[in-house]
This record gives sequence, structure tokens and C-alpha cells, in this order.
Amino acid sequence: MIARAGGAIAALDPAVLTRGPARASAALPPYAALFRAGQLRFTIVGVLCGVSSTVAYYIFAFLLPRALEAQGAAVSLSFGLSSLLFLATLPGKILVGFLMEAIGRRWTILFALLGAVPGLLLMAIAHLTGNLAAIVFSIGALITGMTVLSSFPATRMYLSEQFPTALRGRGHFLGETVARLLGGVVAPFLLAPYIGSPVIFFGSVLIVVAIGALPPLLYGKETVGQLEVVARTGAPAGAPSA
Repeated sequence: MIARAGGAIAALDPAVLTRGPARASAALPPYAALFRAGQLRFTIVGVLCGVSSTVAYYIFAFLLPRALEAQGAAVSLSFGLSSLLFLATLPGKILVGFLMEAIGRRWTILFALLGAVPGLLLMAIAHLTGNLAAIVFSIGALITGMTVLSSFPATRMYLSEQFPTALRGRGHFLGETVARLLGGVVAPFLLAPYIGSPVIFFGSVLIVVAIGALPPLLYGKETVGQLEVVARTGAPAGAPSA
């Protein structure tokens, strides 16, 4: 094909094609670099964010309908309330996606995680409100769905942005693995015996969410525009100039 095109393109040398990836692979830092001084803090902050949102998601996805039934709700009502909770994530993710560019990743994560506290409190006390229980729970479900259950666009992107390019794939993999293990296996297993108690069930989620909300703001770094700075200057954002 190159000859038919008039030889305008140089013939490809297979040896050249294989040398580049080998050099790139050899230059990768070790996995242990994720835990070295200077990087460890950002690794922990990113993982905590991912764990908090993932624990909330999987507890509600796996246990909420059964928990509501155990707490006295009819099966049809428990299914409807659970559906409402997750339907609220549709506008919630649009809102979170806008905020993470408008006010930054850290403030968006703070809003998404701490913003769920009022909703979780309403769901925890709804059983005490008599005939208004369904309404109170629905309001709490809407708040929770639009906050912590919609936080994945921010927490996942922020997790990836905690690592330099050479570590980003492995760092994100580490964070996702820990979050899925704790959120999808450990947390539901530990909480399953207590689904009949609204205070324990929703209170546990509230504690986990609150733990993950503050570290990005207190110990993390803002990452909006970081890649653009690297592209323009060839140096990481915040690096000292010559």
C-alpha cells in the first residue's frame, strides 16, 4: 500500500514498534511508590473518598429493600422507596458533574458526602413519624440519592488524579479494589444482622460518609486544571519553576 501511494510514507520497522513499549515499561516506578513519602497521603485520601461513596452505594443496593421490610414496610412500599432513592441519582449526577468543574473536586466531594447527612437522618427517624413516615423517608431518599449516591463522577475522577501519570493506572486500580472489597463485601456482611434497626442501619452509613467527606478538603489537593498545566509547561501543577 505504501508503494501504491508513491512511497510518501516510510516503511514501518517492526523492531522500532517494539522498542518503545519496552522502554516505557522499564521506566515505570515500582508499585511501592504508591506508599512512599510524598505520595502516601494522596493515596490514602483518594482511597477514603472511594470507600465512603462505594460503601453507601452497595449497602443500599444490596440491603435497603430487605431492611425496609424488616423495619415494618410493605414489600411494595420498600421497593418503591428504594427505586426513588436511585432515581434521584439521575439529576444528582448531572449536578455533581457540573459542580466538580465549577467549584473544584474537593468542595464537590464535601457537598456530596456531607450533603447526605440530612437525608440519612430523615431516613433513620422516619419510622418515628407515624403516618408521615413514607413522606419523611421519601424526602430523605431524594436528598441522599442526589448527594452521596451521585458522588461517583467526583470521587472516581479525584481518585485517579491523586497519582502521577506513571502510577495512575495502578493507583486507580488499588483504590477501586479496596473500595469494592470494603463496600461490596465487608460492609454489607457486617451490617446485614442489623437491618431491622433504622438507627444502626442508616447511622452506620452516615458515619462512613462523614469520615470520607473531610480528608480531601483537609489533606488533599485540588486537581482541576492539573493536566492542562502539565500539557502547557511539561511540569506537574504546583512544581517549582526554574
